[in-house]
Amino acid sequence: MFAATKPMQVILYSKPDCQLCEEVKADLLSVQPDFGFVLFERNIEEDAELFARFRYLIPVVDIEDQPLLYPPHTWSSVYQALHSAQQTGQQSDAPKGNG
Repeated sequence: MFAATKPMQVILYSKPDCQLCEEVKADLLSVQPDFGFVLFERNIEEDAELFARFRYLIPVVDIEDQPLLYPPHTWSSVYQALHSAQQTGQQSDAPKGNG
């Protein structure tokens, strides 16, 4: 019996009233059905460590097994990162040969 593949996780680091954050979130939601990822949004104002780390950098996108994506974001850069993460995930889920 095969184990179910865990969906890819994407974290969007943002804060309220951030127009760029809303734009990136909309882009992510528009391609979510294509990639089947789970989107988590983290408000950096609710975590002192995240605020110190990302204060001047938001929106930051953390796609599982990929380098963090910092602004400026383009639709194609986000799409490419998601595609790359999906390919990496598929390779790690592939059955190992007896070679």
